[in-house]
Amino acid sequence: MARTVWDSSVGKKTVMAVSGMIMLLYLVVHMIGNLKIFFGATEFNHYAHWLRTVGEPFMHYEWTLWLVRVVLVVAVVAHAVSAYQLSRRDIKARPSKYVHKKRRASYATRTMRWGGIILALFIVWHILDLTTGTVHTGGFQEGRPYQNVVDTFSTWYGNAVYIVAMLALGLHVRHGFWSAAQTLGVGSRSRDRALKITADVLALLLTAGFIAVPVAVMTGVVS
Repeated sequence: MARTVWDSSVGKKTVMAVSGMIMLLYLVVHMIGNLKIFFGATEFNHYAHWLRTVGEPFMHYEWTLWLVRVVLVVAVVAHAVSAYQLSRRDIKARPSKYVHKKRRASYATRTMRWGGIILALFIVWHILDLTTGTVHTGGFQEGRPYQNVVDTFSTWYGNAVYIVAMLALGLHVRHGFWSAAQTLGVGSRSRDRALKITADVLALLLTAGFIAVPVAVMTGVVS
């Protein structure tokens, strides 16, 4: 039964919607945590340490954090695979040749596809930069996330990569939230306006909230 559901377009769209909502919830929490940087190095570093001790003593050190990471990886993979397979299915369903070469894909569809690729590349860079320190400039300091964030956003390319990715995220959330609501049966004629406004507000708040950090470093508010 699970295989039958997965093989159907409706099933893949449902997987995309559910995994997207999981990631959206994480993004809201992650943004709120990021904004703690405005309260200084001590509080921000303490928050980062707290993430590793959540659930103690019932949960071992970092177990809760790793559980969240596993859920997120599953959600990201499920979302990406569903999107890719639906895209391939959509291409195969088109006629082999068009009378004219005008693109049939809507603006929203193209934005979601390219936005997804940009975000996938950004996630890899972001992890290598601020989690493992592999590509971090200025000398990665374990246990000092405040200084690591300041180091990253003290470079023009660190700011450029992050801001472009957050703009792509905003567009992705704006269309994805409304689309997920339709897939999960929440949308209706009477609710469409409210859902679109909610999607716009969520996208704006997330984009502004995430971009506020590099802007604060660039302007010296956070240093």
